Amino acid sequence: MSSNRYAFFVSITAALGGFLFGFDTAVISGAERDIQEVWQLSDWMHGLAIASALYGTVIGALFGGIPADKWGRKQSLLWIGVFYLVSALGSALAWDITSFTFFRFLGGLGVGASSVVAPMYISEIAPAKNRGLLVALYQFNIVFGIVMAYLSNYLIGTAGLADDWRWMLGVEGIPALIYSVMIFRIPESPRWLIAKFNDLVKAREILTKTDPEGVDEAVRLAIEEEKGMKQKSGFGVLFSKRFFSSTMLAVMIAFFNQVSGINAIIYFAPRIFEMAGISTESALISTVGIGLINLFATFFGLYLIDRLGRKVLMYIGSFGYIISLSLMAYNFLGPGIPSFWLPIFVFGFIASHAVGQGAVIWVFISEMFPNELRAFGQSLGSFTHWILAALIANVFPFFANSFGPGYIFAFFCAMMVLQLLWVMFKMPETKGRSLEEIQKDLQKSHA
Repeated sequence: MSSNRYAFFVSITAALGGFLFGFDTAVISGAERDIQEVWQLSDWMHGLAIASALYGTVIGALFGGIPADKWGRKQSLLWIGVFYLVSALGSALAWDITSFTFFRFLGGLGVGASSVVAPMYISEIAPAKNRGLLVALYQFNIVFGIVMAYLSNYLIGTAGLADDWRWMLGVEGIPALIYSVMIFRIPESPRWLIAKFNDLVKAREILTKTDPEGVDEAVRLAIEEEKGMKQKSGFGVLFSKRFFSSTMLAVMIAFFNQVSGINAIIYFAPRIFEMAGISTESALISTVGIGLINLFATFFGLYLIDRLGRKVLMYIGSFGYIISLSLMAYNFLGPGIPSFWLPIFVFGFIASHAVGQGAVIWVFISEMFPNELRAFGQSLGSFTHWILAALIANVFPFFANSFGPGYIFAFFCAMMVLQLLWVMFKMPETKGRSLEEIQKDLQKSHA
């Protein structure tokens, strides 16, 4: 197997955790209304039950870097697959709202840990020239998982099955099992082997298969980086003067990702469409459209990320966000716009996200930290992403029913204006550079 094919195989296997991430995130949209009716939940309790996976994701993101740092990236990826499997089966068989919430929370732990470990693992094994593409495969798999969840929900929801929401949730167990088995076929991260054990022989052996052109330089720079690490690893080090700028870059891109409103729309798309007067069946079909637009736009983002760079994609996404969110807000607040325009505006929003933030976030966070701190830095960036996702998903039903979606979309639009300014003045470009070279540049002023 050629080095390019092997690097792709290893990356796509790790990135399958993203498929489960996307599937788990979106599948609840087809089941959430039935869950509210079955257990007669208030809007607030309903939001809490639906957001339980996201609260698990917050914990998984915050602590997922610890086992990845201590026991390795590969072992962590395997346990993530087990969490997904148990969550899918448990959610489908839940006997009350407490058991449902617990199993969804367990799946959330897998999602959060996956968002830490998978991009980090891929960035540490991929050659610099196409690291953006290979890490962004994780985002592609998230999107593909969302499409499959929406399609699965539609097929199951129109099949006339009793308790169809249980089937919607349980079908995730199939890809979870496949993913867990495939993890046995990938190697450990070479940069983790150097950082934790100084195992240059094994690291060189792995990099020779994935990056034969850059293996000598990668090993040399990794050794230099470890010699230069005078501080211990841990969350506290992230806020030291030397690494504070890297930490804030990771935190801010994660912050802006969620205040765009992406997870509110993914989670509650059918409800948003119905609030605009679109029928239930048309709303479900429109959510499949969201998934397809997301998929094709993500393909485009993957094609461009190592050609145009991370920063250019963020410009494209920011302008697209501002335009689409303005139109979505006006659709609810302004006079006389037919409801059939709303899905078109939402499709524009999804395309903007997929090309911009969606393609860039996990790549960018994985590039911000040195090898010894990457697990902790990735955790902090992912934690920021998911704590905001959980809060927004939890309060969205309440605010949407109390004030209407229009004001919420206007708020998201204002946040994207701030993102545009951040991209212009703060965000560095990392295209085509090794992880160690990026660190030298980021820490230059603190040397």
